[in-house]
Amino acid sequence: MPYELKHVFASLPQMERGVAKVIGGDPKGNNFLYTNGKCVIIRNIANPAIADIYTEHAHTVTVAKYAPSGYYIASGDASGRIRIWDTTQKEHLLKYEYTPLSGKVKDIAWTEDSKRIAAVGDGREKFGAVFLWDSGSSVGEVSGHSKLINSVDIKQKRPYRLATASDDTSGSFFEGPPFKFKFTLRDHSQFVNCVRFSPDGNRFVTAGADGQMFLYDGKEGTLISTLGGEKAHKGGIYAVSWSPDSSQLISASGDKTVKLWDVGAGTAVTTFNLGSDVTDQQLGCLWQNEHLLTVSLSGYINYLDKNNPDRPIRTVKGHSKSIQCVTVHKKDGRPHIYSGSHDGHINILFTLDETKKSTVFPLTNASHYWDAETGENDCFLGKGHSNQVSQMVTDESNELVTCSMDDTVRYTNLNKTEYSASDVVKMDFQPKSVSAAAGGLSLAVCIGQVVLLKDKKKVFTMDNLDYEAEVGALNPGGSTAAVGGADGKVRLYSVQGNTLKDEGKTIEVAGAITDMAYSNDGAYLALIDDKKVTSVFTVADDYSVKNNFYGHHAKPVTLAWSPDNEHFATGGMDMMVFIWTVSDPDKRIKMPDSHRLHHVSGLAWVDEHTLVTTSHDASVKQWTITY
Repeated sequence: MPYELKHVFASLPQMERGVAKVIGGDPKGNNFLYTNGKCVIIRNIANPAIADIYTEHAHTVTVAKYAPSGYYIASGDASGRIRIWDTTQKEHLLKYEYTPLSGKVKDIAWTEDSKRIAAVGDGREKFGAVFLWDSGSSVGEVSGHSKLINSVDIKQKRPYRLATASDDTSGSFFEGPPFKFKFTLRDHSQFVNCVRFSPDGNRFVTAGADGQMFLYDGKEGTLISTLGGEKAHKGGIYAVSWSPDSSQLISASGDKTVKLWDVGAGTAVTTFNLGSDVTDQQLGCLWQNEHLLTVSLSGYINYLDKNNPDRPIRTVKGHSKSIQCVTVHKKDGRPHIYSGSHDGHINILFTLDETKKSTVFPLTNASHYWDAETGENDCFLGKGHSNQVSQMVTDESNELVTCSMDDTVRYTNLNKTEYSASDVVKMDFQPKSVSAAAGGLSLAVCIGQVVLLKDKKKVFTMDNLDYEAEVGALNPGGSTAAVGGADGKVRLYSVQGNTLKDEGKTIEVAGAITDMAYSNDGAYLALIDDKKVTSVFTVADDYSVKNNFYGHHAKPVTLAWSPDNEHFATGGMDMMVFIWTVSDPDKRIKMPDSHRLHHVSGLAWVDEHTLVTTSHDASVKQWTITY
């Protein structure tokens, strides 16, 4: 293969305020599972830089759970569909597919023999179902609730019992199989968010929006006690997870804490404080062997430290919203990958191939890097973009130049650990594209306006354009500004002092220009258009056509030159990435499904054999390319 996937820097869980997030654990204890958009993400618990992404759902996936055998995963989506798929093969072949509910699946539970599945959530006629995994035949009914069911669990020892937790403020207890409703649990006063049996099956616990937790007998369903007396937490409790030996459990709450409980004594042994910001609310948790994981509203995954409750051992950060753009910059000889997303969040990832280390810094309000081997963390400070980051480049003075839908162009010094409050240039209109060149120049193409900036200040503005400017590129020397239009023309302006001079020079291509870039040595200008054509022009030969390249089935949207100036990559809405050879249009590397079922949104080269791709699936992938 001319290309090989080296690293997957996966997205974080997709979170929603006031909604519990179910985190699944693998029975062998190596991996954990969560969902984001239409993806199920499987991550290695000891090294979260190792990840796998399952993308076969047509609708937003809401929950995924391993079968106790470890061989299959059942995942449920917003349309009520459950897919059961293989975990042992890279292809994750589909085994069975059912639609037990007519609305969103909120939780899934398996029996310990991996033969029966319970699914609960929202629906028109019913809020839950329990069925045989290989035929879909019903093995009882999940009744007794008047509103959607949030949570379900099945006792992992015979005789089987099933319990549910619902928005109608009650829980229900079932015996089976076939599972039959026995009675209602009416101890909570608000929504019941979570129910979980202890691994030994002797007890189960419910947790609710009223901040209370109740402990019941696993076989009889009778109330044993409350945990923490009147109130277990000051805020609603969203999730609980038992210790492997059934003697303790953790609870995650909207009060921004996680508590570790001694179940026998009914008291909290440790309280983990995870911050004071609203994004520090705790919406999910998982106790897996010796690892205690919780998920914040921000999507950050915290590994709790029993010996130091105020500081997690590590926090896994990244993107939870679709990534729009990416660039690479070398700092101290190490390549750093910068990616910008739909919510204004910028991430820094540095990769060290020799040691297989990878480090991520999100540059939001408190930002940081992590190291794939040691889990070290550090934070950036300052306030960044407040809306989608549309494009980013680095300039010669080690600054990251970004433009955003918040109508600003920002300059961030890559040698410092924070955003600058002053190096922000407010634009009259929303910028769509930004590029940088020698001499402190940058070019911003805005809606209806082209702006030349020098040393972080606007020096020249072109208004009242007779065309719709889409994208701009400065040649590396800073003598020419190329502006691509929706009319299929590129206008070449010469940069004279602090002005842009229109000398009437244009290049014409087949369709509206979606992206373009000069090669690093300035010899070529490559561009892509919405008619799916890629073109390269020779600068020294008066921008004559060098070659046209064909291959994309849908609109290409991003283009990046290799440092060798001989190859460049394009990616687009057909989920494809092509790597082209300037001198020979037939010599191409085709990477289908680089981000399966998701548009490719950004491309950047670490070196001539290492390509980085980003996508609307919020993940960053690193590939090794061999020609």
